[in-house]
Amino acid sequence: MANEAILVQDLEYKQLEVTMADGSAGTDIEQYTILKLSDPNTGAASSADGDLFLGILAVENKGGDGTVRYSVYRGGVWDIKDSGSGITAGQMVKIAGANLIATADDDQIEKHSEVVGLALQTAAANEVVEILVGNSV
Repeated sequence: MANEAILVQDLEYKQLEVTMADGSAGTDIEQYTILKLSDPNTGAASSADGDLFLGILAVENKGGDGTVRYSVYRGGVWDIKDSGSGITAGQMVKIAGANLIATADDDQIEKHSEVVGLALQTAAANEVVEILVGNSV
């Protein structure tokens, strides 16, 4: 997968343990992949606008190794790539595709689990942006 998030500053070691499908060999999910939430408390690689933000995968998920419980980051400052919309410092951002973010464009979105975090800098379209990750920001 491309464009994995890059940890810039681990403010608090806030992690959550979640279930992920074991999958088959060759279906690995890279470390620092942005995960979406599905029920119950299950993670999968982000893929589309509107995905519910679960966290950022702390370790690689090796398909077919039998492991189904993984830790995900729920905080910290991360460099994450913009999907092409451009982002202004102070805006809330959401998942916009596979390891991509965009401005949380709906006034009600902050009440939902789509929010990845708060943009700490302004960036042009398709640039990497520093994000304070977490739904509690």
